[in-house]
Amino acid sequence: MTKHYAVAIDGPSGAGKSTLAKLCAEALSFLYVDTGAIYRTVGVAVRRAGADPKDRAAVSRLLPELKIAMQYDDSGLQRMYLNGGDVTDEIRCPEISLYASAVSALPEVRAFLLGMQRALARENNVVMDGRDIGTVVLPSADVKIFLTASPEERAQRRYEELQQRGTPARYEDVLRDLRQRDENDRTRAVAPLVPAPDAVEIDTNRNTLEQSFAFLYKTIKERLAQ
Repeated sequence: MTKHYAVAIDGPSGAGKSTLAKLCAEALSFLYVDTGAIYRTVGVAVRRAGADPKDRAAVSRLLPELKIAMQYDDSGLQRMYLNGGDVTDEIRCPEISLYASAVSALPEVRAFLLGMQRALARENNVVMDGRDIGTVVLPSADVKIFLTASPEERAQRRYEELQQRGTPARYEDVLRDLRQRDENDRTRAVAPLVPAPDAVEIDTNRNTLEQSFAFLYKTIKERLAQ
């Protein structure tokens, strides 16, 4: 059986997980898996249905009807599909972040998506980012990284990202939503946001993207060589 390698990158919203994980996956020629995008897709479905994302029964009733798929375009972008429709842009709307945070706290949703995530790691060399990859999804990952940065730094990054996407928002609103997301992620009963005991913690505050990538890539290569 072919040995497949797994790199788990966890951290709070706006810590740079997606950008850095994608860069590392490209450099390693690994498959990049953005699990946050998968939860956001469930969030879109719940919002469209007009359901309360914290209502376990209501959300659970929706799950059997959801067909979630991923495809990668020529640029390597992970495109998300919900029941055959492309929701790649919709999942990045600010309000979907809170829906994603709420549904990700539900055991039924996490169980629903766990098999999909683990199957990708069984069949490919992966760099997978999320909030519980190293602790729950891939506890035996070859490399575990936990990225962090201050709330203000992370909110500024998210604010700039939204500006670039053409969905501007007030910085104060972005910071408020991010703090709420942090609180939800840290305090949820199922798979809370915590570093794995054997994770390498990396603070990306005040680092340029190039500096963070260089250190992260070096760390991953060293760990994979062990």
